[in-house]
Amino acid sequence: MDARTNPAPLRQQVYLRLRTAIEQGTFAAGSKLPPSREHAKALGVARNTVLWALERLQVEGYVVARVGDGSYVAPDLAALRSPSPRKGAAALLPATGLSQRGRLIAETALRWQPPTAAVSAFRIGTPAVDAFPFELWSRLERQLPARVRQDTAQYLAPAGHQPLREAIGQWLLVSRGIRCEPGQVMVTSGSQQAIDLIARLLLDPGDEVLVEDPGYLGIRSCLVGHGVAARPVPVDEQGLDIAAGAARWPAARMAVVTPTHQFPLGVHMGLARRLELLEWARKHKAWLVEDDYDGEFQYGPHRIPALCSLPHSERVLYVGTFSKTLHPGLRLGFIVLPVALVDAFSSAKSLSDRHSPGAVQEVLARFITEGHLLRHLRRMRELYQQRQSVMIESLRKASGGALQLAPAAQGMHLAHEVGSRVDDMRLSRRAAEVGVYLAPLSLYCVEARRRGWLFGYAGFDEVALRHAARALGPLVG
Repeated sequence: MDARTNPAPLRQQVYLRLRTAIEQGTFAAGSKLPPSREHAKALGVARNTVLWALERLQVEGYVVARVGDGSYVAPDLAALRSPSPRKGAAALLPATGLSQRGRLIAETALRWQPPTAAVSAFRIGTPAVDAFPFELWSRLERQLPARVRQDTAQYLAPAGHQPLREAIGQWLLVSRGIRCEPGQVMVTSGSQQAIDLIARLLLDPGDEVLVEDPGYLGIRSCLVGHGVAARPVPVDEQGLDIAAGAARWPAARMAVVTPTHQFPLGVHMGLARRLELLEWARKHKAWLVEDDYDGEFQYGPHRIPALCSLPHSERVLYVGTFSKTLHPGLRLGFIVLPVALVDAFSSAKSLSDRHSPGAVQEVLARFITEGHLLRHLRRMRELYQQRQSVMIESLRKASGGALQLAPAAQGMHLAHEVGSRVDDMRLSRRAAEVGVYLAPLSLYCVEARRRGWLFGYAGFDEVALRHAARALGPLVG
């Protein structure tokens, strides 16, 4: 659910989305709704919130409750859907049109809606697009030889353009300490497609996967959309607590982690916990998915290595993205795969979108090999540190000292935690009313009772950061 831009009470948001899903046929007439406890976990809300929405839908006639058997969509709602849409308009799928998997995927909108509104401070996950070297990128495009232009305009290998796979492999060795062959690198349309491919190829409906709580909604929603049980595991000062997860969910076949810079809390996983995680994967023949979404942005003198760079990491799938290092409009990411999985993943990629755009892959390969990526990241690390400092000081002044954010040596946002009884969504709603995008920490929780807010700074200049701080400051207290 999204309290950042929607001022309606959370239970009202749940009610409206469930009602819309019923009216549009996502939940078929007569079909059984997910158990309230599981639905609440999937949405990241309290169970009482879902129960309130179901009770209201029952009063209105959308839902029928059967004692001891759960809640069902009322069987006589066919009239809600127009049998003959306007000429030229796309008809809604009939209630029985979607498969079980299709319904799970369609219900993703109930669990996660990526923001598409205009970017405003303090939105998280936004890189400094204003500092991207567009002129340099255009020059590299213009300099492509005619033969290369023609070659990359043809159908390409699903796993990616070979020069880009080689460039990524070389870059990972230098930047993240990962030793891999170019053939292990598969180019994807961002990290979200990478997670989707992993879920489709390595998991079956009903399989259990350990996920961080709090954690990234896009990962959890993707897993649930494939019928996988995303099992929440608490996060401590070392990241995902694998001992707790293994004890509670012994049948888990995979764990998805952000060990370099945990999302959203920002902690990093120490060596002892990493080794414990690798041993769990070896012992249980489970997979580890390392989402290194912003691992390049480390500001101290020493770099935290990737989990995938450690010995005995054969069961780790490393997911990287250029959406954060460069900009999301490129739609390029990658997976470093065990050799045995490359062919299967290439086949799945070909069925999904055949391959990523060729010319863009060629330009990116040159951007990396000619040293432009290294220089760009050096500039961004310095810029992001400056912007982080400006945001911290601006919020402190604007709030009269009520907001004291602790600086971090890595990442693109800061997490500010408060007491577990604080309603963090209330401030997020008020912030949205004055044009400030403020994500509540509770939005990313399933069972965890952690509250606070996330402050993105990387994608905003000093003027925007100060303006947002002045708008938010009077609301704090």
